Amino acid sequence: MPSLSNVVINDGTADHTFSPRGIDNNGVATLVESTGVPVGDQRLTAARTRTQAGREKTSLKLTLPIVQDVEVLGVTKPTIVRSAYVELNFSFDGTSSTAERGHALMLAADLLADASVIALVRDLQTYY
Repeated sequence: MPSLSNVVINDGTADHTFSPRGIDNNGVATLVESTGVPVGDQRLTAARTRTQAGREKTSLKLTLPIVQDVEVLGVTKPTIVRSAYVELNFSFDGTSSTAERGHALMLAADLLADASVIALVRDLQTYY
């Protein structure tokens, strides 16, 4: 079982370090990349559960807010104007092997690096 520690991921131009914020009562771990303004912190959450049907589930979620200063009645404050969300869910049968789960993880990682998937997500193109 890994300890909750910094997670460093790269967006293609720079590393982003998500630091542990804590684990809630439901076992959801939260890590943040602080912007100095808490409302604008980027968040990574991770949860591991076992369903009643015996499936092993891992859920990862990135929340990426865009913050701008907004003036209301002469007071300027940072405000979230929009957010991007990335959700990855892995669900395996309770009898799955480490090799099977590793295989699925590597396929998912490679899928996200595929040029056509990048065009779908980053460039908002569609398949034809």
